[in-house]
Amino acid sequence: MKLSTLDKFNNIVIQMHDNPDADAVGSGFALYKYFKEKEKNVRLVYGGPMKIRKSNMLLMIEKLDIPVEYVDKLDKPELLITVDCQYGEGNVQRFEAENIAIIDHHNTGRESGEMEEIRSHIVSCATVCFDMLKDEGFDVNSDKNVATALYYGMFMDSNEMSELRHPLERDMLDCLKYDKKLIKKLIHNNFSIQEMETAGIALIRFNYDENKRLSIIHSKPCDPNILGVIGDMVLKVDSIDVSIIYNERPDGYKLSLRSCIPEIGVNDMVAFLTEDIGNGGGHYDKAGGFVSKKKFVEKYGEMSIETYFFNRVDEYYNQFEIIYSKDGIEDKSEFKLYEKLPYRYGFVKSEDITNGDEEVRLRTFEGDISITGSPDTYLMIGWFGGAYPISREDFERKYEVTGNTYEETFEYSPSVFSYKENRSKSIMPFARECIALPGSRVYARRIEKHTKVFGKWDYEKYMYGEIGDYLCISETDEHDIYIVKGDIFEKTYN
Repeated sequence: MKLSTLDKFNNIVIQMHDNPDADAVGSGFALYKYFKEKEKNVRLVYGGPMKIRKSNMLLMIEKLDIPVEYVDKLDKPELLITVDCQYGEGNVQRFEAENIAIIDHHNTGRESGEMEEIRSHIVSCATVCFDMLKDEGFDVNSDKNVATALYYGMFMDSNEMSELRHPLERDMLDCLKYDKKLIKKLIHNNFSIQEMETAGIALIRFNYDENKRLSIIHSKPCDPNILGVIGDMVLKVDSIDVSIIYNERPDGYKLSLRSCIPEIGVNDMVAFLTEDIGNGGGHYDKAGGFVSKKKFVEKYGEMSIETYFFNRVDEYYNQFEIIYSKDGIEDKSEFKLYEKLPYRYGFVKSEDITNGDEEVRLRTFEGDISITGSPDTYLMIGWFGGAYPISREDFERKYEVTGNTYEETFEYSPSVFSYKENRSKSIMPFARECIALPGSRVYARRIEKHTKVFGKWDYEKYMYGEIGDYLCISETDEHDIYIVKGDIFEKTYN
C-alpha cells in the first residue's frame, strides 16, 4: 500500500495501541505530519485502560510537540489508521470507522490487504513509515521533530539499535538528522526505580548451564530495553559467554540475547528460538525477538515457556558444526563437482562507486562489509539482490562481461554507504551484466546439519547454513569455503 492511496480521505484518525510506546508515537506523529501537509483533518489518538505515564514518553511528547490525545470514544471517522498495531487485536481499543487502514510490523499471521502495510521482517513501525514517506517524496528531515521521533521509535523498538536486521533500517539510521541532545536526555529518563528493582531481582534469579557457559533469566514484566541492560550486565560475568533474558507480555514473550564469543551469533540463535512461533533478529553479539503466545500454544500445547527455551537451546547447540575456511576441509568424499549455469548476473567495479581508494560500507542482508575502492575489487549482484565482494582475478576466471547494463528490480536495491558523502547510494546505476563462464565449478554437498562457516573474507564472523543449503568449496581455492542457500544453488548450479 502507498500512503497516497489514502489521500482521498479527509477526516482521518491515526490510532496507536493502548499505552503506546515510542515506536507507536513516533510512527503516528510522522503520519500525522504527512496528512497535515495534505491539509487533512487529522487526529493522533490512543485508548485503553490507562494514560501514558512513563517519564521518557511524557518527555518525548512534550519536547517534540506531539498532539497525542487519550480518548474513550470517537465519532465514526471517515478513515481510521491503526499504526504499530492491527485493528481487532487485544491491545487496541476498538472504535468504529467507515474505513480501516493498518500500518504495522508485528507478525500476527495477517497478510497485507488493499489498505494494509504489514512488514513483519522490519524491526520497527517507524522504519516502515520512514520508507513509505520516502516513497511519497516526503522529507522527514524537513522537520527535526519528526526525524527525532522516528529515530527514537526505532531506537527503542530495536533495543537501542542492537536488533537492526534489514538494510533499510541501516539506511534510515544514516539518513535521519535528529536532535542528539534530546535523544540523550530521553535515554536517561527511561528507567524508574521500580524497573531498577526488576533488573536487580532478575540478576539474582538466574539459571546457568556450566557446560555451555550460558545463562537463561526470566524477568518480571518491564520495558524491553531493560532486558538488554540485564543482558549486558550478565556478560560481564567471567564464566558466562551467552545470555538469554525474557519476560512475559499479554500477547507473548519478549527476548533479549547477548554473546561475547564468535562461535555463537545470537542473531541466528534468536531466529532458531522463535522459528514458526514469532520473529527475531539483530547482530552477532546482540539480538532480540518475540514469541507469540497464540502460536506457541498451537504448536507446543501446555509446555512451559521456560522448558521450551531450555530444550530448544540444547537443540541449537547440538545441531550445528563449525568450519574454519583457513583450515580447509580434508575429507571431500561427500562432495560432488558442480558447474555454474550461464545465467545473467550483475557486477560493479568498486572504483566506479568510490572516489579513488575511498572506503565505503557495502550494505548487504547479512550486514555491512567495509571495502576500499580498488581496481582489484569488484562487487557481484546475485539472486534476490544480494551483493558481495569478489576479487578481479576470481571474477575474470568465472564470468564473461556482456557489455549490457544490468537492470533488475529487487525488494531492496543493493547499496553502499559513503563516509565522504555521508549518505547511502544504490549501486544499481553502475551495474553491468555478466554471464558465468563454462568451467566455473565448485565442490558442494547438501547440508544435513546446521553449519557455521568462518569464511575467507572475514574470519571474525560466520556464514550460517541451514538444512537444505549447500556447503561449497572453490575448485581452484580450497580455502574459499562458503554457504549458498538451497533454492539459489539449485537454480544456478548443475
